Parts: sequence; C-alpha cells; structure tokens
Amino acid sequence: MTTSRIDYRALFAVACSPCLVLDPELVIVEVNEAYLRATGRTREELIGRYFFDAYPENPADPDADGVHNLNASLQRVLRSKGPDTMAVQKYDIPVSGHPGGFREKWWSPINTPVLGADGEVQWIIHRVEDMTEFALTRPLRLRPDAPGAEHKATEAELFTRAQELQRLNEELREAHDRERRTALTLQEVMLHSPDLAAHREIAVRYLPAVRSLNVCGDWYDVVDLSDDTYTVAVGDVVGHGLEAAAVMGMLRSALSAAVRAIHEPGTAMDVLSRYARAFEGALATTAVKAVIDTRQQHITYTSAGHLPPLLARPDGTVVLLDEATNPPLGVLTEDAPRPQATVAYTPGDTLVLYTDGLIERRGEDIDAGLHRLADALARHARLSPDRLADVLLTRLGVADGGRDDVALVIVRL
Repeated sequence: MTTSRIDYRALFAVACSPCLVLDPELVIVEVNEAYLRATGRTREELIGRYFFDAYPENPADPDADGVHNLNASLQRVLRSKGPDTMAVQKYDIPVSGHPGGFREKWWSPINTPVLGADGEVQWIIHRVEDMTEFALTRPLRLRPDAPGAEHKATEAELFTRAQELQRLNEELREAHDRERRTALTLQEVMLHSPDLAAHREIAVRYLPAVRSLNVCGDWYDVVDLSDDTYTVAVGDVVGHGLEAAAVMGMLRSALSAAVRAIHEPGTAMDVLSRYARAFEGALATTAVKAVIDTRQQHITYTSAGHLPPLLARPDGTVVLLDEATNPPLGVLTEDAPRPQATVAYTPGDTLVLYTDGLIERRGEDIDAGLHRLADALARHARLSPDRLADVLLTRLGVADGGRDDVALVIVRL
C-alpha cells in the first residue's frame, strides 16, 4: 500500500471554518480563505500585522469588550499552553477601503495553541464562527404576540446568559490569577534556603501537583551547621493549597531553627514533633532530616514516618536508609527519644531525599515505586546532580508534574 504525504497547508487553506494563525507575539502569520470571506479582508491586509492593529477597537462603540476579552483569551493560551473557548463576542471589524469605517460583527472564537519541540507555544490557531446573523435577527425584546415570540425569546435569553457567563468567567479568572500570584510569592519566600546557593553539589526540584493552585505542603531545606557539617531535609504536610502551604512554612521554619540549636537530627525532630501537636493541620506530617559530616564522611539521619532516603554508590549499588524511622510528627505516644542512625559514605556517593509524589501511584503498592526509583538511580548515579534530578523526574513520569506534590533533593557527597 502506498501513502502520500499530507499537505497540511492545503488542508488549512480550504478548511470550512474561518481560521488564522498567530505567532507568540500575536502577529498574523497565516490565514485561510474562509476567514478572508468572513471578514472581507485580503491576505495583504493581514499577514505580518499585529492582530490588534489589524482589528482595532471600534471608537464608535467604546463599551464593547470584544478586544479586551479576545486579548485576555490569547494571553491565557500563552500562559496555560491549553485551548481557550470563548462565548459569543461582539467585535466590530474595519471595512476594507473605508478608513474609519466599521461593520458590526459577532463571533464565537476558539484559540488553540500549537506547541513546539521545547513544549512552548509556537503558534496559536484562532478559529471563529460568524454569529452576526444570529445576533442581529434575535432581538432581546419581542412583542408577546409576535410570530415565534416564545422560541425567539428563549434564544435571546440563552444568548444573554452566555454573555453574562463570559463576563463572570473573566472576573473569576482574574481573581484566581491574583490569588495564585500571591500564593506563589508567599511560597517562594517560605522555601528560600540562603545556604543552598553555596552548595553546587546539591540539586533541588519542587513540583506542585497538576491542577493545583501551584502551591503545596511539601518542603525542602538546606542548613549549614559548621564548616564541615550541613543538613538537608524534606517534609510532606497532608493536603494541598494555601492551608497546607501555611503549615509547611511553620514546620519548616521550626525544624530549621531546632537543628541549628541541636545538631542531633533525632532530637531536633522530637522538638518539631512536639511543636506539630499544637496545629491540627500539622498532624500526620512526615519528614526526614540528614546531617552530613564532610570531615568524618558520614551521614546521620532520622525519619518521622517518611519514605527512606537512598544512598547510591558510583558502581550502581543503592542502599535504603531505613534504620531510624518513627511515626509521623505529632503522633508519638511515648517519650522515648526519636531514633537516628549513622552511615558512612565515600566521596562521589549520592544521597537522595524525596516526597511520596515522586514514587506513589494510584492502585499500586508504594514498594513498586520505590524499586523504580532505586533502579533509575542505580543506572544513572554517575550523572551530575542537576542532570540526575531531571532524569529521575522523567523516569518516574512526573517531569511535568503528577497527581501529588513532588520535592526532590539530590546531594553529591
């Protein structure tokens, strides 16, 4: 059987729906015949022009919001890298050959991104349906005795409600964007680790769950204790969103302060556990902390119900650091000191701390995910920390985020 190469440019040119193509700067780079017919424009009038120069706001109708709504939709597509469907919009267009003249037009637009190999928006397909005839022949006020009045009134009501929903959606999106920006700024401040900049041998990755507010309850921290000792930690507060992030900030700060005063990780974690009992949202939080002594070349660690760190040797051997695990924070039932364990390392080894979003999968035993991580680490243990971090996220299928938050710390010892 023979196959011929599909000419996508020809298909686009004869598509029935009016379409044009924009680049990320919103410059028109292509347009099909259906679009030219619907707008009464020529290719020469459109190609190479900034969209809102080619279709400016009608100065005779300053209350129309079509220009604002369409620009907001295109910006959302650039940010989200996903399609955006708009309600019917009134967007008058200039009359070709009549400077200053505009023709009333109503459109139903859909804006769809085309992503390049780097995952960024390369083009936007702007597809519209001309709803002008519908809008102009369905007046919002009809005499009750007019023929077909009940049917037309229903259509008019639906049309009006669609416009109201469009305005409401715009307000909600703007409110969500403001909340998200505020939350991200807050979280960046809470996760700031001043000592991390001095450690080129440490790579960190932080990925909030997909479809979340982009804030979460996972955390990481790096703290220098002396010239030859430093500590790394990760933790996981139950839940997502602003409440979990707020609890995360308090616990992270408390543990950072405790370990500066008490260099023993087990004792510092006990202090944090007692502190966690004062906050309902902190109960069942898990955390793991490791103190690295570069002079004696050993790691002392403790875990509060958290998944075990991994220690990988350059030869591919991977060791689970699971000998000092107690229940999560705030749930200890006795006053016995929290255990800690010490393991020697050799320069060139790699220490990996992580949260459960990296390995946990719905319907699967968590040990399967742990084995997947250990296998990937064994195969790629010689990579640089930054490269290794990216490879592990890819191998575990969460490079673009997952169902749960992910915090990952990789230390080249």
